[in-house]
Amino acid sequence: MRWDTALCRGADYDETNTETMSHPLLAGYTLVIVDMLLWRFGRPENENTRLSIRLLLFALLTLLLFSTGLSPVSPAPDVHSSAQHVAEQVLEIIWWLNGARLLSLALDALLLPKRWRKQRLFQDVFGAVVFLAAIVAALAFVLDLPIRGVVATSGALAIVLGLAIQSTLSDVFAGIVINTTEPYQVGDWIAIDGDEGKVLEMNWRATHLLTSQGNVVIVPNALAAKTKIMNHSRPPSLHAISVLLEISPEERPRTVLAALENALAATCFILQTPAPHAQVKKTNVNSIQYEVTAYVDDMERKRPASNDLYDLCYRHLAAAGIDLHPLGVTGPSRNPIDSRERLLRNVDLFTALEDDEIRQLAARLTRRELDRGQVLVTADTAPNTLSIVDSGVLSVTADETSGHVEVTRLGPGDAVGKAGLLAGLSTKVRITALTKCAAYQLQKDDLTPILQTNPEVAKRMCRMLSRQDATLGKLSSEVQQSPASEQSVFQWLLDEVRKLHSLTF
Repeated sequence: MRWDTALCRGADYDETNTETMSHPLLAGYTLVIVDMLLWRFGRPENENTRLSIRLLLFALLTLLLFSTGLSPVSPAPDVHSSAQHVAEQVLEIIWWLNGARLLSLALDALLLPKRWRKQRLFQDVFGAVVFLAAIVAALAFVLDLPIRGVVATSGALAIVLGLAIQSTLSDVFAGIVINTTEPYQVGDWIAIDGDEGKVLEMNWRATHLLTSQGNVVIVPNALAAKTKIMNHSRPPSLHAISVLLEISPEERPRTVLAALENALAATCFILQTPAPHAQVKKTNVNSIQYEVTAYVDDMERKRPASNDLYDLCYRHLAAAGIDLHPLGVTGPSRNPIDSRERLLRNVDLFTALEDDEIRQLAARLTRRELDRGQVLVTADTAPNTLSIVDSGVLSVTADETSGHVEVTRLGPGDAVGKAGLLAGLSTKVRITALTKCAAYQLQKDDLTPILQTNPEVAKRMCRMLSRQDATLGKLSSEVQQSPASEQSVFQWLLDEVRKLHSLTF
């Protein structure tokens, strides 16, 4: 009877002891679950705050384990329940792995520069080393396995894996070299082995590029380390653009270069230091190749600036009578239209005119030569004259609170004074010749007969000009701010046209 009672008391003691030992396990796994939730959902969003909370949870887990005898540096104590013993071993192994992860994150945040943290290579390599050490420590301390046998086995396994993944290892070591020497960084625009794009990611295996076509190109690190790399983002505020032109050798190079220099002078979107330039690139029997080079301060502006520069080169070469085609190649057929008629047809205001009216106005055009620095239009005047640039470059400036500000530059084919010719509106800008220029001018009295005989032309011109009320507000000081719609601006312009040209409709 006494023996049965003692046995029952022993069983009750074991059950009580098992229940008591389960409390630290429950608390430990609770801390692990909370840490996993923080990692999984990324809360809070600030990385440093989230890392601090996770470190605090790890410190609580460490205090709990050591205070209850579940030391991670020694095997878990033997208990009556095998399930509880396994749970204790798993919790100690989790402590090692979680500590390795938090150690790698903490060292990354404290030691690595901010730009390196964007590149996953150092994080991955350092994290792999720390995790390997944690796994070996867990096997030795928690599971009490012979460490020498584990190291010997892992060494043999490493040799086999090294032979199997030799190409991958070459990418890893090449990635280490690239990240150490830093020929490019995340966000740079580079060209590697003919592939050009923006660097999205640099990891232990490859570099990810986003091309201008919106595709992602993955370049292995081993290939990037062996080939030529062109970094368009260094220096960060200087990006070159160039235009190559094939021109017949019959054209005198001095004339061609003068036209190209005018094209460079007409651009407002390029840097003046380093100075843009045009040069003869190479020659052959059928053509001379010219290169026009300029610089911008933003990579995003490189393509539109290159397109605008080519358009300006085309216009200034055409104004100089130079065709863009090699010797022996038939150029585009041109309609037998007078050059003055062609200039008038390029002005959007005259699209409302018939061919005979265009020819009538072209016969009345007068040519005006301007020397460098000469003023074509002064501010706060009503010129009543339309000027169409035939050659050269003009600068348009306006008076602002900060002084004279350049609004734009004009080149061949550009027209100024449309509002003054049609409605007598004064201008608030000053137009000065930057180079030697030539312009054709049309007076108000030359347009009046056409408007008087064809009132519909006047209405169409006013309609077209009213759609440019934003531009009118910048160039003319008489545009009223009260008209709130296109119809109001149109009616106001039409009234001004009636007064200026004495129209009776």
